[in-house]
Amino acid sequence: MASPLDDDELASDDYYSLLNVRREATQEELKAAYRRLCMLYHPDKHRDPELKRQAEHLFNLVHEAYEVLSDPQARAIYDIYGKRGLDVEGWEVVERKRTPAEIREEYERLQREREERRLQQRTNPKGTISVGIDATDLFDRYEEDFEDMVGGGVPHVEINKMHISQSIEAPLTTKDTAILSGSLSTHNGNGGGTINLALRRVTSAKGWGEVELGAGDSHGPFLGMKIFRNLTPRFFVTAQCGLQFSSRGVRPGFTTVLARHLDKNTMGYLQWRWGIQSSMNTSIVRDTKSSHFTFAMQLGIPHTFMMMSYQYKFQDEDQTKIKGSVKSGFFGTVVEYGAERKISRHSVLGATVSVGVPQGVSLKIKLNRASQTYFFPIHLTDQLLPSAVFYATVGPLVFYLAMRQLIIRPYVRAQKEQELEKQRESSASDIAKKKQEAEAAVLLMQESVRRIIEAEESRMGLIILNAWYGKFVTDNSRKHERAKVIDVTVPLQCLVKDSKLILTEATKSGLPGFYDPCVGEEKSLKVLYQFRGVMHQVLSGDTESLRIPKQCNSTKLDNGRLENLCLV
Repeated sequence: MASPLDDDELASDDYYSLLNVRREATQEELKAAYRRLCMLYHPDKHRDPELKRQAEHLFNLVHEAYEVLSDPQARAIYDIYGKRGLDVEGWEVVERKRTPAEIREEYERLQREREERRLQQRTNPKGTISVGIDATDLFDRYEEDFEDMVGGGVPHVEINKMHISQSIEAPLTTKDTAILSGSLSTHNGNGGGTINLALRRVTSAKGWGEVELGAGDSHGPFLGMKIFRNLTPRFFVTAQCGLQFSSRGVRPGFTTVLARHLDKNTMGYLQWRWGIQSSMNTSIVRDTKSSHFTFAMQLGIPHTFMMMSYQYKFQDEDQTKIKGSVKSGFFGTVVEYGAERKISRHSVLGATVSVGVPQGVSLKIKLNRASQTYFFPIHLTDQLLPSAVFYATVGPLVFYLAMRQLIIRPYVRAQKEQELEKQRESSASDIAKKKQEAEAAVLLMQESVRRIIEAEESRMGLIILNAWYGKFVTDNSRKHERAKVIDVTVPLQCLVKDSKLILTEATKSGLPGFYDPCVGEEKSLKVLYQFRGVMHQVLSGDTESLRIPKQCNSTKLDNGRLENLCLV
């Protein structure tokens, strides 16, 4: 299904920014903005052939933007999918009296045809590699004469188990999917493997069914079936049954899960399992933007336990999370705590310390890379040793900080530079075109700006003395970077009306006379203006709304002197 365009895709053809109107603008606001720009760019106002040609081009852009935004149906399409949505083949047969919701459904119907053509080329590979490490020799010394043994002074660390699994999905039709998966495991020299094939069919918008066939050298053939069904919008059920064939005979099994939305962020689950390791389990899961909480209880053979976990999500760009849990049952008690953090666009690194009785102390390191998971459980000791807990906690933290400083940050910085360079190269021709349009718009604005300045001076109104748009360098630690700004004094003065300048919440690169001087980088607008004979300065983010004069957001310059603008 097609997804709405992101900010970078929309910025080059942002009709709202071109007309400088709100996304919720009324028809009257659209007409007022359109008429003003038409008066500015009308070709008949210019005798010079080159200016006339440029004015005609800009006039057509403004007219195109107004035509789309003034049509409720076209505007609904544009708001959801941008300019690309207006170019989808098949819109000419759509009834013009449909609501925005109906238009969106129609768009998605047309997009399904494209999705079906791409269906055969798509898979969803997933994999897990787990390597178990026995490092108990670092802390546990069982033999009294250990130090006297040859090589006894060097701790022995070994890999005692390994597990590899992989699965892929192959869409057969829009409703049918084949899933092929396999796994290999080894533990202390003994191992085995399995292979499974599942066929899943979506029976309706409320459910699907799945048949699974499997074989392995340790468990024998397996035949199973799984059904999922939405009973109500807030309640669903999953049922699974299977037959495991082995040398001991046929062992049946059945599992059912009932789930219900308790509120917007909370789910309740009730599970019953019959067969091998029969049990009953109930759990409550609450997931919000800033936290994740789970409480579960299970009665079963051989595992009966109670578990509670909490995870806090920091609202930062690295998506940092810290978590802790406690689990207690017939097997003993385990306390776990840890953290995870995004280290690149597709990679998340996490570490968890597990302390339990009688399990001892373990460190679990996990790396998620796209759809692949790499898991390294390291067993440190069978006892509760404070030294093991300390090193399991501090060791990964020190190692991560060193890796982040020496490897991760330089790598991410290099990746961002490569992506920015590719983005600049791919948009070079478009930016050059936008620059020409902006320069042409500035030429066409000269006469209007002269009249606006004369009118504002006569009433001691708003005069734009200087304005720059782009990337400013004000941090001393970034002096090596070069500022990338353009002069937008004339375009801003042209937008002044009745001693006021109002910019909406949209990227300013789409405003008349503007263009993007630094693609993919953070931009801002710095304005030095005079109002009632007093000079002020204001700095605004690229997508922030701006209204001047507004004393609380501006800096008055003492004695009319200019502040030093750090452009390099």
